[in-house]
Amino acid sequence: MIKTNYLIIGSGVAGLTFAIKIADRFPDRKITIITKSNADESNTKYAQGGIAIVTDQTEDSYKKHIEDTLICGDGLCDPSVVEMVVTEGPKRLKELIEWGAKFDKNTKGNFDLGKEGGHSQNRVVHHKDQTGHEIERAILAQVHQKDNITVLDHHFSLDLITQNNSCFGAHAFDEKTKEIITFKSDFTVLATGGIGHLYGHTTNPVIATGDGIAMAFRANATIKDMEFIQFHPTALYDSSAGSKFLISEAVRGFGAYLRTKDGVRFMLNYDSRGELASRDIVSQSIDLELKKSGDDCVYLDCTHLDLAAFTKHFPMIYERCKSIGIAIEKDWIPVIPAQHYLCGGIMVDKNGKTTVANLFACGECSQTGLHGANRLASNSLLEALVYSEKIYNYLATTSDEDLQFEGVISDWAAIEKPEMNVDCLAKMKTELQLLMRQNIGIVRNDIDLYKAKEELSQRQKELEEMGKEFQITTAFYELYNMYAIGKLIVQHSIERTDNRGGFMKTEASKKKN
Repeated sequence: MIKTNYLIIGSGVAGLTFAIKIADRFPDRKITIITKSNADESNTKYAQGGIAIVTDQTEDSYKKHIEDTLICGDGLCDPSVVEMVVTEGPKRLKELIEWGAKFDKNTKGNFDLGKEGGHSQNRVVHHKDQTGHEIERAILAQVHQKDNITVLDHHFSLDLITQNNSCFGAHAFDEKTKEIITFKSDFTVLATGGIGHLYGHTTNPVIATGDGIAMAFRANATIKDMEFIQFHPTALYDSSAGSKFLISEAVRGFGAYLRTKDGVRFMLNYDSRGELASRDIVSQSIDLELKKSGDDCVYLDCTHLDLAAFTKHFPMIYERCKSIGIAIEKDWIPVIPAQHYLCGGIMVDKNGKTTVANLFACGECSQTGLHGANRLASNSLLEALVYSEKIYNYLATTSDEDLQFEGVISDWAAIEKPEMNVDCLAKMKTELQLLMRQNIGIVRNDIDLYKAKEELSQRQKELEEMGKEFQITTAFYELYNMYAIGKLIVQHSIERTDNRGGFMKTEASKKKN
């Protein structure tokens, strides 16, 4: 058993910034970060666009940012949370800069602010088209300087340890030694990211399998708004399965047009904001266009843009397109919506507290009330930074008396069993991803949802039976969690009766049911 004061599960911006602050505040306390892959592998790393922050109030304002967020959330945001997150943005940006993160400046020495869908003003602070990677680099460097922080990579969290609706740590599988380790902690912070790999076609890395939400659900934490799945409108199209390369929304903010195969610029038929409508509207519009035409994708036209300026702002996107034979100065980029962000998750209050004592959550795995039915572009890194600060502030003032625990924590009872067939697991995962795309995608209907619910329940039972016979592996538990998350998304989708933001049911299905 490993004892630690603070156990952080996940190594994205949310978990790491909390770790830095709590380590500085309590140099005599132990902070342990466990992460299922390498320490720098997280959804943060793949965030291209940037952080939406009001930095110049001559043209922009907190009020405008708040209004844009509320409009995008389609009436389901918590206004007090939105105000709190937006107004704290400049402080959190200042911290990142102090920790060494670099952001693009214009010729006047001011932030080179980008504009993305749903924003009324240019307010996205960025580092070219690799903002997440730059932030992850800077904060990991800070983490490695702290003597009281231990980072354990390739440790997969299996389940939370709970008694009487309180959390006292977690069991984790050490992928290197094949041991199951018990981590006893005073406080546990879930910062485990999203659920994108559940869909296969996603901009998320393969590690995004909803593990933290599934563990919290099994620990009886309240899970909310799982039906609100945000699909990014412009993932680079190819016919293969797996993670997709993101063509940042900032490209449309830069002036790119969406066109059909025949060259029709269709977005103005759906929304007066055209290509800069919010992501839910753009994704649903593309979905409708593809169903009408039968085409595999639509296209992003950048041919009218200044090439030198484009390559300066989006070097990674330019090089990726070039590597597959797309010259953006003369060729359109084939794009298709792909799962991008989960707006729901583990419900937390303004201090990041879940409904389970001593258990906190921040980042994409949490449901804070900021996003409502649909996330405003580049609000996610901002939310992660603000809520890691809120958890820190809360725990920095918690007295030692609150840390007492009188119970007994047992180690995981490991039993020698034969290895599970990896090909069987891979096949089940592929079938799950296809089911999610076909039945629980951008547009859903009740008939497909009930079919999916039955299928998921049956497959989960089959997997549980397999688990009794074979040795525990990361692949098994990831799939186990993915089934649990799929069932939550389906159930919340069935219960949702109105079309809002990142959720749409067809009228035909409503009449049939």
